[in-house]
Amino acid sequence: MQSIIEPLGHVERELWGHQTIKLRHNLASLDLFSDDYLAKMIETAAPRSIAIHAEGGSDPSTWPSVARGEATGAQVLEAIRGGMLWLNLVGISEWDSRFAELADQIFAEFARQVPALNVVKRKVGVLISSPRATVHYHVDIPGQAIWQVRGRKRFIIYPSTQPFLKQPELEQAVRSASYGVASFQPWYDDYGVPHDLAPGDALHWQLNGPHRIENFDELSVSLTTEHWTPEIRRTYAMNYGNGLLRHYGWTPRSTATCGPAFWAKVGATALYRRSGLQNKLGYQRIARHVVDPAAPGGVSPLPESEWAPPGS
Repeated sequence: MQSIIEPLGHVERELWGHQTIKLRHNLASLDLFSDDYLAKMIETAAPRSIAIHAEGGSDPSTWPSVARGEATGAQVLEAIRGGMLWLNLVGISEWDSRFAELADQIFAEFARQVPALNVVKRKVGVLISSPRATVHYHVDIPGQAIWQVRGRKRFIIYPSTQPFLKQPELEQAVRSASYGVASFQPWYDDYGVPHDLAPGDALHWQLNGPHRIENFDELSVSLTTEHWTPEIRRTYAMNYGNGLLRHYGWTPRSTATCGPAFWAKVGATALYRRSGLQNKLGYQRIARHVVDPAAPGGVSPLPESEWAPPGS
């Protein structure tokens, strides 16, 4: 089987997980990313596995959530081409066998090229977005990479330290209390590093590195991969536990990922998640619009009586 990832050099393997690494891949040669296959995936995805947002404002958490409605997969792609939309096929490797095989191959290649990378959980998704669309400043929680397959985009990455990433905001994102929102100041751009991605380029960046995205004047299709290692899981549990302390009026004093205080946070995190409070109090997507290729921006408003979270 042909390799997906071009060989990494010694320096890239040493820098993995600590600095931004640009890779090359051959995903653009696969028919998985053709209009026909993408349309099929859009039509067969369960409502909870497809997220569509219309761009609007500097806070992604306020962007309108969009239902597919009765639109075919081809009509959704038409709306994205002519509108200002972002569509994310979430965890596609969990429900499509060909993407499951692709995920297996990608992470097997990583295991051979970066032996120190101990992945214990991973997902892949597909991101389809409109020409000239943007994603404002935000942070992701797991280890991440983006693989550009069609179209071009500019990916701007900022330091994952204060003041660019404030600890309370990271904790909010970890607890799903926000949509990955991080506050932004225009002068941050003096410290952001832009990376122009064309088909065949991929980017992996430091854990929780804030970033924003600017599409060029063409439809963009990207594969996204996320992964968890034991170290990332421990960092997640620490941030989650600290977020709970802050939410209930305590100021956390430690970001240690070992010791009695850390394990107390692990326990609190597990209890909180099992209690259902995260689902009840966390960020909720409510679809107030529906895909409409003939409408300006590619969406039309839904009557209030039809507003609903995806999958309801």
